[in-house]
Amino acid sequence: MSVDPAQPDAQGVKEEAVSWKEDQERYENLQPKNKPRTPKPEHALTIAVSSRALFDLDVERQIFEEEGVEKYVSYQIEHEEEPLPKGAAFPFVEALEVVNERLRELCPDTDDLFDVVLMTNNHAQIGVRLINSINYYGLNIERFCMTGGKSPIRYLKAYQTNLYLSADGFKVEEALKEGIAAATIFKPMSNSQPKSTELRVAFDGDAVLFSDESEEIVKEHGLDVFFEHEKANVDNPLAQGPMKGLLEIMGRIQKKFHEQGERLECPIRTYLVTARSAASSGARTLKTLRSWGLEIDEALFLAGAPKGPLLERIRPHIFFDDQMFHIEGAKELGTIAAHVPFGIAQKSKKKKKKSASFSSKT
Repeated sequence: MSVDPAQPDAQGVKEEAVSWKEDQERYENLQPKNKPRTPKPEHALTIAVSSRALFDLDVERQIFEEEGVEKYVSYQIEHEEEPLPKGAAFPFVEALEVVNERLRELCPDTDDLFDVVLMTNNHAQIGVRLINSINYYGLNIERFCMTGGKSPIRYLKAYQTNLYLSADGFKVEEALKEGIAAATIFKPMSNSQPKSTELRVAFDGDAVLFSDESEEIVKEHGLDVFFEHEKANVDNPLAQGPMKGLLEIMGRIQKKFHEQGERLECPIRTYLVTARSAASSGARTLKTLRSWGLEIDEALFLAGAPKGPLLERIRPHIFFDDQMFHIEGAKELGTIAAHVPFGIAQKSKKKKKKSASFSSKT
């Protein structure tokens, strides 16, 4: 029987497999000694942030819109030693890093850490200025995705993204269609710095944490029918909304502190800030959270009152809502607000836009 010398024998194949597995294990276990360890993607809680969310790129954006991409790239390269100003998502990212520091102290070997990915359609040439700015502020952002003018949304799942924040509403809608929690983040109109030692995240209820089924009833049948519906279904949990997964992540991290006797010193605090009335429709939301095994630190039922004044007192690092008038009210009083374009409220807006477009043509 002749042996083909071009074909490796079984022992050789086995040894080669062992070798590359050893190489893979060695590579995966490489860790820096002087910087915080980057968590493994499969365990990390990944927050993807666009460059325009993390930094204030208004000047650069104007150059891009008025003078084109070549001037924009040249300007960025010429100014790459100048750190970019902080953007709307910057305090949120800083607060995530504070939580990571506490987690590393509490559980040194944990990979349940927040991992921020810079997700941008900027060209790679601009990466130097972004890196310089991140290093200037001392942020621990090691994963980048720069797509050279193409939408980065197709990479979100590959990065195992749990939340995507952008200044571009179209990209946010695209991400939501892909099943990824996403929101358009806005700068507040006044500078109100959130507390730096405690991550504060505020959520609206319907069409944010929960589905929009109740909002549909309000819009189609009015408040009285809605109240009756909620009373009849008080023990039936609401379906989940786009931000339920984020609240789950926050709860998972909080439990690590609770289990170590650090409940009162936990660096995460969550808020439900809803336009619902407590007595008429509040019980179903609280029972839904309970059925999911989730806790919320504070629940604020406003019965239709403006949210801005309460948010001004909370000073969250981010507030999620599906209604733009709540976003505007929050922004006016200094809150960093993020619009979640989900549910019936968005459908009615699109209908109005189509109607206005038709009227302008006739």
